[in-house]
Amino acid sequence: MNRRFVPGSEPATRSLRNATVPSAAVVTASYAPDFERCRLLCETMDQFVTGSSHHYLLVESRDVSLFRQLETKSRTVVDERDLLPSWLHAWWDPVSLFRRRIWLSLRTQPLRGWHVQQLRRMAIAAHVGEDLLVYCDSDVAFLRPFDCGVFWHDGAARLFRRDNALARPVEGDHLTWSRNAGLALGIAEPEISRHDYIATLIGWRRDTLVGMCRRIEDVHGRHWVETIGRARKFSECMLYGRYADEVLGGDGHFHDDHEFCRVYWSGPALSDDEFRDFVAGMAPEQVAIGMQSFIGTDLSRIRRLISRN
Repeated sequence: MNRRFVPGSEPATRSLRNATVPSAAVVTASYAPDFERCRLLCETMDQFVTGSSHHYLLVESRDVSLFRQLETKSRTVVDERDLLPSWLHAWWDPVSLFRRRIWLSLRTQPLRGWHVQQLRRMAIAAHVGEDLLVYCDSDVAFLRPFDCGVFWHDGAARLFRRDNALARPVEGDHLTWSRNAGLALGIAEPEISRHDYIATLIGWRRDTLVGMCRRIEDVHGRHWVETIGRARKFSECMLYGRYADEVLGGDGHFHDDHEFCRVYWSGPALSDDEFRDFVAGMAPEQVAIGMQSFIGTDLSRIRRLISRN
């Protein structure tokens, strides 16, 4: 019988200072167009990943029945309705000719799927009991053995951080994400952190994540989803990193900048030889690859090349 997800009761926060073997779960937020990629993730996780007691797949309500095909005794599909406030609703977006989804409410800006996936990843902490949550995107595939215990050492959780990465010019919205994280958390100075906390395949303490959401509510006097969703440009990684470092003073964490997943973020679809070169270029500590779905690389070819790796 599959493990049943029971929402609504926040688990008791307990001290893990002396815990030697904390429990861990892997968390993946996904959606229907990435279903086959998520299937590949699950297959490679089952083959290579240890140290995790459960895998939570967080999806929109309309995608639940599709993703139930992936459920096992250690893998549960979670409906976002069990995680997010009832006033946030998903609709087909007429601006996109009804090809894309949009999440609307009177309390937030209009939100896209990538926004809501981040909200799900934060919200799950209040509904599960594992001590450590390992976040893995659905377009990731594991190629080497990986033990989730690497995220824990002497009572502290590994916090991915690129020191001073934002002190020099950066592309994209990193500075805005950092600024908005500080505003949400009530951090007056600095306005923007010097550090970057964004990576694929990272681990967070569940009790810290619960505390972060409570902090946002205490600062602003409203639901944390409402505060974050009003900014629209936000990063859950920046929020967690700035909270752990600047509100908690790093308590319960240690820093590390090694990336466990090599990601092909953008560019043309890779040829077979380019894909093999990409895999061959993995650093010794890297155990997985991420191939962004929008770059157009055919999944069947990825699966075939991985099987030959």
